[in-house]
Amino acid sequence: MHRYRTHTCGALRAEDDGKTVRLSGWVHRVRDHGGLLFIDLRDHYGLTQIVADPDSPAFQAAERIRAEWCLRVDGIVKLREPGTVNHNLPTGAIELFAQEIEVLSDAPELPMPVFGEPDYPEDTRLKYRFLDLRRETLHRNIVRRTRIIAKLRDLMSEEGFAEYQTPILTASSPEGARDFLVPSRLYPGKFYALPQAPQQFKQLIMVAGFDRYFQIAPCFRDEDPRADRLPGEFYQLDIEMSFVEQEDVFAAMEPVIRGVFEAFADGRPVTQAFPRIAYRDAIRLYGSDKPDLRNPIEMAEVTEHFAGSGFRVFANMIAADENVQVWAIPGPGGGNRAFCDRMNAWAQGEGQPGLGYIFFREGEESGAGPVAKNLGPERTDAIRQQLGLRDGDAVFFVAGNPADFYGFAGNARQKVGAELGLVDENRFELAWIVDFPMYEWNEEEKKVDFSHNPFSMPQGGLEALDTLDPLAVKAFQYDIVCNGYEIGSGAIRNHRAEIMKRAFAIAGYGEDVLEAKFGGMLRALQFGAPPHGGMAAGVDRIVMLLCGTRNLREITMFPMNQQAQDPLMGAPTEATPKQLRELHLRVNKPA
Repeated sequence: MHRYRTHTCGALRAEDDGKTVRLSGWVHRVRDHGGLLFIDLRDHYGLTQIVADPDSPAFQAAERIRAEWCLRVDGIVKLREPGTVNHNLPTGAIELFAQEIEVLSDAPELPMPVFGEPDYPEDTRLKYRFLDLRRETLHRNIVRRTRIIAKLRDLMSEEGFAEYQTPILTASSPEGARDFLVPSRLYPGKFYALPQAPQQFKQLIMVAGFDRYFQIAPCFRDEDPRADRLPGEFYQLDIEMSFVEQEDVFAAMEPVIRGVFEAFADGRPVTQAFPRIAYRDAIRLYGSDKPDLRNPIEMAEVTEHFAGSGFRVFANMIAADENVQVWAIPGPGGGNRAFCDRMNAWAQGEGQPGLGYIFFREGEESGAGPVAKNLGPERTDAIRQQLGLRDGDAVFFVAGNPADFYGFAGNARQKVGAELGLVDENRFELAWIVDFPMYEWNEEEKKVDFSHNPFSMPQGGLEALDTLDPLAVKAFQYDIVCNGYEIGSGAIRNHRAEIMKRAFAIAGYGEDVLEAKFGGMLRALQFGAPPHGGMAAGVDRIVMLLCGTRNLREITMFPMNQQAQDPLMGAPTEATPKQLRELHLRVNKPA
């Protein structure tokens, strides 16, 4: 017999009745039923109920054990009585009558519980992550993550992609988030950087004549953390293809993204043909470039109905500034004052002066509320007809320059949809967001800046860069969104050196900067670079969605906390004087 086990704790079934077996695992919980001790023994594969009766030679050892002790148990498999079968467990038809118990290692009182999974402070969970990972839900999420990544690899191979690895130590990039820098011992005063993404390398792979590259790539960005973005590092499904246009990338990636969602959706519907939504339309209709399409509410512009109206607050704004618009957010089924007042209070809690509204009571022809009273029945009815509102519905209004308020309007749309139960939580709605602007105005630095990926091909090429207002130039850039999250981003790349130089010049980067920071890429584009494009999909966010959680820490094995610290390993730590001397560094802490 094997030293530790003949079977795992998830393997035994009714047909094993009468066998003498050996199991090893952790004590999930212990129950005393009138002299009989029941021990739930758990390992990676499942859970088996152990029975120790007073006549068993194992009973004395069983009386000592506590939660999370690690045991070896020898015993005889017996069928449970019909009324005691646990149909929720794969091993629920049997139990193991213990003949011998060996304590492989014991444990003191636990700093946090494993059984039952009650809420516990995050820093305690992270400090004792090895215990936290024993909890059923987190353990299952990590296993699911592994299976999802394996499925992604299979699907990419089916689409004709090959996996290649790119460097981890590379040069710093001036774009995107802050770099993590690695000091060079051999070249004092110089630094490597951990890659924010394999962007340049995957393009160089295309220039080198390979095709259909992919990689489950680690990426490193020194960013502030949030629930859907971990500090420090993340993983992405990175892809690149040669001799393609935008639709070719979509055609290659939709089966992959749809396939992995279908494989792990547990029967929940998944979008089959991903719609294409222009960036401008996404902002107008949903107030977001990553809209949650499970919410059926679409916003509409209703400025004309307020211009010159008796609702002076909006009418005066419209008269004073041609950029002012009024957007309407329908609220199907929200036609009562209590709900409208609740939404108004929510808006004030978001730092807004309020949220104007009209609601339509059952059986009443005219709308109700202060806005309707001042707007008048004719204009109110025109809004109702435009939006297709019925008795029992409501509508909310936001006014100003859309560039300033669209984000709040999008949040209000989501709030209305959630409060009224309009969002179908049990489905995955995917879409492409296309036609992103190439540039945006950087108010802080008072300059034009890249809005997305600086290596993207502008729509219209060099002519568009030379003739159009930079803020009017669109790029062949696209995102893929799911249920309100951006899960992927990509572009058709600029493969012409002269276009790259002009694009960077518009954003204020001279050829000297271009040569210093992107010299390798610039040289590559001068030696027969093919048209190419690709994208990167966030592995962590895909896993998060498929596990039904809203926090990346629930699908990551050893994450850092919100302060970018690792309570388990104690990182970040101070370097020793010897390490600093070897790297020719001196620490200059802020006062």
